Amino acid sequence: VQLQASGGGLVQAGGSLRLSCAASGRAFSSYAVSWFRQAPGKEREFVSGIMWGGGNTFHANSVKGRFVISRDNDKNTVYLQMNSLKPEDTAVYYCAAGTIVDPAPGDYDYWGQGTQVTVSS
Repeated sequence: VQLQASGGGLVQAGGSLRLSCAASGRAFSSYAVSWFRQAPGKEREFVSGIMWGGGNTFHANSVKGRFVISRDNDKNTVYLQMNSLKPEDTAVYYCAAGTIVDPAPGDYDYWGQGTQVTVSS
């Protein structure tokens, strides 16, 4: 499975962005997919995750109520809708695929290349 993250950019605080994680390869629908982010000088942290069928989603407390994760298995794509963005959301965002949604980045099999999100105050 190869993952391609896109949709990042520069946005003012309070604005919105939608990230996409497009997958190629077989059996994408059998993978859980999560978004992580990494700000300069900080460790990579879990943001949101979605299980295979899309029925179960998980969010870090810092983004709960602001971010929504969804997937379209027909299009082999997972989305992260980010609303009410804050300067502290600034980071490189990565998508990752694995067996289950896990906040530990080491438990994922595949990673996308990352997309930069910058939120200005």
